[in-house]
Amino acid sequence: MLHRTDDLIALFNGVFEPAYSTRLIRGEDEPLYLPASADTPYHRIIFAHDYFTSGLHEISHWCVAGEARRLLEDYGYWYLPDGRNEHEQAAFETVEVQPQAIESLFYAACDLEFNVSVDNLNGAIEVDRHAFAARVCARADALLENGLNNRARAFRCTLQAYYQQGSSCEEAIESGRRCLDDQTLPIDRDNPFPAHEVSA
Repeated sequence: MLHRTDDLIALFNGVFEPAYSTRLIRGEDEPLYLPASADTPYHRIIFAHDYFTSGLHEISHWCVAGEARRLLEDYGYWYLPDGRNEHEQAAFETVEVQPQAIESLFYAACDLEFNVSVDNLNGAIEVDRHAFAARVCARADALLENGLNNRARAFRCTLQAYYQQGSSCEEAIESGRRCLDDQTLPIDRDNPFPAHEVSA
């Protein structure tokens, strides 16, 4: 199946705009999260360059951000760009383990191969990509074992319905909404349900 950003946008917005007043929006340059304002009555997850993978990555960050963070531009974080030193890279990887673990589960739900992003091509240090990948994989396994928060769980359910089970967009959205609302189902490795919401 083709992985089109139009489908990703429709799936995300269909599940989350009613409950969270949040839209996934195609951007042109750097990704950005913007909370609702007087001019725009909904929150915006803006992903870069019409890339499907950028959309999944930014959704993963949104799934990690707690309620207070979601009221701040870029969740209140200052992004240190490519070219980080050893200490800065270690801090970057610590923050990125959780969202990239969720992202890897989204990739799997879409039948896509996931590769971690260390995002430091111009840094003066040699990044241990394999060690970071192992940390992300271990966190993903832990999330499957212990349960995803309700937003991550619902979007994984939506992606699985659409990309693996052959559901229509409307059916996948309905599946995601039911998953978002249902707090009673048990945790298991194939259909994880919530532990706690991670607030960074």
